[in-house]
Amino acid sequence: MCLARRTGFCMSQNDQTRLYKILVINPGSTSTKVSVYDNENEVITETIRHARSELDAHGSVGGQREMRMRCVLDALEKHGVALADLDAVAGRGGLVNPIDSGTYLINDHMLEDLLGATAEVHASALGGIIAHEIGAEAGVPGYVVDPIVVDELEQVAKLTGFPGIERRSVFHALNQKAVARRCAGDMGMNYEDGRFIVAHMGGGITVGAHRYGRVVDVNDALSGEGPFTPERCGQVPALGIIELCFSGAYTKQEMIDMMVKTGGMYAYLGTNDLRKCERLIREGDEYAALVLESMAYQVSKEIGAMVAALEGRVDAIVLTGGLAYSTRFTGCIKQHTGLIAPVKIYPGEDEMLALAQGALRVLTGAERAMEY
Repeated sequence: MCLARRTGFCMSQNDQTRLYKILVINPGSTSTKVSVYDNENEVITETIRHARSELDAHGSVGGQREMRMRCVLDALEKHGVALADLDAVAGRGGLVNPIDSGTYLINDHMLEDLLGATAEVHASALGGIIAHEIGAEAGVPGYVVDPIVVDELEQVAKLTGFPGIERRSVFHALNQKAVARRCAGDMGMNYEDGRFIVAHMGGGITVGAHRYGRVVDVNDALSGEGPFTPERCGQVPALGIIELCFSGAYTKQEMIDMMVKTGGMYAYLGTNDLRKCERLIREGDEYAALVLESMAYQVSKEIGAMVAALEGRVDAIVLTGGLAYSTRFTGCIKQHTGLIAPVKIYPGEDEMLALAQGALRVLTGAERAMEY
């Protein structure tokens, strides 16, 4: 079997007959996903949900480390997978320093950064930390693949007009890259030969301009760029934010929470669940319909901005993430962008498979592990 269509490489005949067992760990804000792959075949998968009270009891994201590690080990024991069976562990990476796209062996330098402030900011840091610790115990390598800080932005895209503040590349790199490769394969072309706009649409929404295998521009949803989302406010007029910051009505943390946790659709409707929003619309709530259409409109505008980043030449617009399950939402976006390029929809995310594939490319020698 040739893996070129999905991963961009073919294994040798010897590698085709060998099964590599890869443990994949993907911590989210309220869940920990655990899968075991034999090469590209997912043989075990489990999603452990964490109650907000359970998470809050640990005081911080970093404080959840031992609890989440125990969840991963319990899942392996439940399914009869011994650490000695593993060939590698791949984990989601956190907010380390900006790096190129690829599969990275978790070294002491990366671990130090993952254990630092990043572990308090984003749960994805725990993926790399736990992958390293389980890998060390099993005597196998631990990797991270395309963490959220993959930075391929051109310098022209980084200036803001405010010296001292530059635009960052923080986005859903793992799923955007994986789905772009999948779309390219479905279109009979290589990812590195195409020009794609990929919109990952979930609790956060990032829209990237993919040009010949590199994401040359993308909005940073954690910093307040781009469209509003189910729980983030997106780009807001700066003077209004400044007025609120100095009003005395809110603390710094309360302002940050409003930007990234309780803004967007949640602030308007009291829910971050698009399914509940659609239920309100079916019941005749015109305001809920306005909120959904406005969010889709803002995603469409961000896609339009990435058309300019790609000089107007786009092979496909790709919609992915949890919101892509909604035909009402994707239909609104297609209405605004369908004349630009074909709109391809890949609901959900390929992150677990993408992590396994990244490790597999290194294990088979198709790629070298990158050094942080």
